[in-house]
Amino acid sequence: QVQLVESGGGLVQAGGSLRPSCVVSGISRSIFSISNVGWYRQAPGRQRELVADLRSGGNTNYADSVKGRFTISRDNAKNTVCLQMNSLKPEDTAVYYCKVQYPSGSSFWGQGTQVTVSS
Repeated sequence: QVQLVESGGGLVQAGGSLRPSCVVSGISRSIFSISNVGWYRQAPGRQRELVADLRSGGNTNYADSVKGRFTISRDNAKNTVCLQMNSLKPEDTAVYYCKVQYPSGSSFWGQGTQVTVSS
C-alpha cells in the first residue's frame, strides 16, 4: 500500500523558512523515479492549489505566487520529496500536501502538514 508521510511544517514568522519533506513508502525506487511528484496547499475556505511539481524528467512548474521563493526537489534513492520555502509570507499559511502520480495516471496523497506564517 502506497503511503505518503509529510513532516516539517510548523509556525514561522514572516520572512522565515521551512522545509517540509514527504517520504513515500509502498513503491519501489524505480517506480518512484519515473513518477511525477508535487506539493499542493489548501488554505481555509479555499480550494486546493498547486504549489510546485517536479516531473520525472526534471522539469519543474511553480505557482506564480511562490516563484523565486520555493524550490521543489526529490531524492529518488530515498523516495523523498522536499519543498524548500524561503521568504515566507502570511498568505502562504495553509495545509501542504504531497502528491505522487504514476505514469499510468494513478495519484496518491499524503495527509498534509500545517504551515502557519505569522505577520
